[in-house]
Amino acid sequence: MTDLLFRGGPVFTASPHAVPPAFARAVLVRDGRVAAVGEEDEVARLARPGHETVDLAGRLLTPGFTDAHIHPVQAGLERAKCDLSQVYGLDAYVEKIAAYAAAHPDAAWIDGGGWDMSAFAGGLPHRRQIDFADRPVYLIQRDHHAAWVNTRALEIAGITAGTPDPADGRIERDPDGTPSGVLHEGAMDLVGLLTPRPTGADIDAALMDAQSHLFSLGVTGWQDAIVGSYAGSDDQYPAYVSAAGAGRLKARVVGALWWDRTRGADQIEEMAARRAGTGGTFTAGSVKIMQDGIPENFTAAVIEPYCHCGPDQRGLSYVDPGLLKGYVAELDRRGFQVHFHAIGERAVREALDSLEGTSPANRHHIAHVQIIEPSDIPRFAALGVTANLQPLWATHHMQMDELCIPFLGEERAGWQYPFADLVRTGARLCAGSDWPVSSADPLQAMHVAVNRTEPGGSVHADYPTARTPFLPHQSLDLATVMTAYTSGSAWINHDEEAGVIAAGNRADLVVLDRDPYALAPGDIWTTRVDLTFVGGEAVYERHA
Repeated sequence: MTDLLFRGGPVFTASPHAVPPAFARAVLVRDGRVAAVGEEDEVARLARPGHETVDLAGRLLTPGFTDAHIHPVQAGLERAKCDLSQVYGLDAYVEKIAAYAAAHPDAAWIDGGGWDMSAFAGGLPHRRQIDFADRPVYLIQRDHHAAWVNTRALEIAGITAGTPDPADGRIERDPDGTPSGVLHEGAMDLVGLLTPRPTGADIDAALMDAQSHLFSLGVTGWQDAIVGSYAGSDDQYPAYVSAAGAGRLKARVVGALWWDRTRGADQIEEMAARRAGTGGTFTAGSVKIMQDGIPENFTAAVIEPYCHCGPDQRGLSYVDPGLLKGYVAELDRRGFQVHFHAIGERAVREALDSLEGTSPANRHHIAHVQIIEPSDIPRFAALGVTANLQPLWATHHMQMDELCIPFLGEERAGWQYPFADLVRTGARLCAGSDWPVSSADPLQAMHVAVNRTEPGGSVHADYPTARTPFLPHQSLDLATVMTAYTSGSAWINHDEEAGVIAAGNRADLVVLDRDPYALAPGDIWTTRVDLTFVGGEAVYERHA
């Protein structure tokens, strides 16, 4: 294989041993691995005759990005259905739904997703807005914690004013008790499980589409945060195993096996069997436990009640905290990594409590960490628990200013997304997007982590306070958040050969179209990916 020499621009190595993280000037790739990294002249001398050169021309070379919390198969399926994620507002949604219905006259359902809460007063659409459709409609909210359905879908599911809320969800209702057309959390299954199931070929195509999209954003590895069936979704495990076995899954992927909260420790043996059935580019050594919901619909688990919601509204703990510690202890003993979803401060505390006494070698992590009670922040470092950040959410936008802050209260609202405090207390960071909940673009997320404002082009960019920094004292510098997205997330995936540009490591590399370190912080979002390499093989090239 011909040597590949990168020269002519800065190289961000993401080395965790350098403070600040090291920069170099050239990289030599041989047989899919980094052969040398350092100053340009010394590295160039090591290149064999006939080598190829990538002239960086001042552009930045980085390790490939690893997304530590993402749902790419679900994203691919939604992109193939009625995809609302690329438009915004009721009129645009209605137009898109009507166009999809016209283009798919034989489809029994109109299903898909991507609508944004901020497009509706109070964050809630209504069934009547989509009752124009001649078929049942089931559309998943962008953050996947609710679904928008029409009257026909409710009728098919038999949901009436007399239908009780499930234990892990809520049916939104009109003042007279009639279901309004929004189903929260576990209530989504009441309709979602009735929608047409994708075929194995559909799921495989969704995975391949997602992989191509992620390569275009410089993402060369990820942790799929739900592998298993959840809220009407279909199990992605067979598609990953098949794609990895056939060599079509070029990215390195860890599957986080879904913890069924209706069951107990009996499912761990099944998880162990699934773990044993993986290898190559797909492994399944992580277990995803979703401990709460989100604050916008009052399902995030909080310590003190939500404001203006009554004395008993403290959200939901999906797994009984009294049982959680035993489950986690057994998973830890079996060598599984535990990957928590925890957004409210009570859920974060319950996750940390359950991780007391576990082995740091298993690299447990807590994703989202939207609200952390200040006394719990130092516990991340003390317990060896990694904070898995989704930086794109840490801005002023409609959901934050109108659906979170008024109900959290001033003090608790100030505990949100405490990235800098986590760093100051020694916590290890990794980062992810939660795509399709939000953009999969790591550079957009880095912009937010640095600026705590909406990036240009965001659907929220025109919101009145979108350019006002949100709790700016919690911002990170670019090197810190880029390290989280490279070496930090590769480490969480137990991928010791990626995330750092160092001799011997796999040549998963990204060439950006400019050097974001040379930009004004407010312009970081303008950076794009020009080239992506996996194991030294070009898997994406941007064309003007």
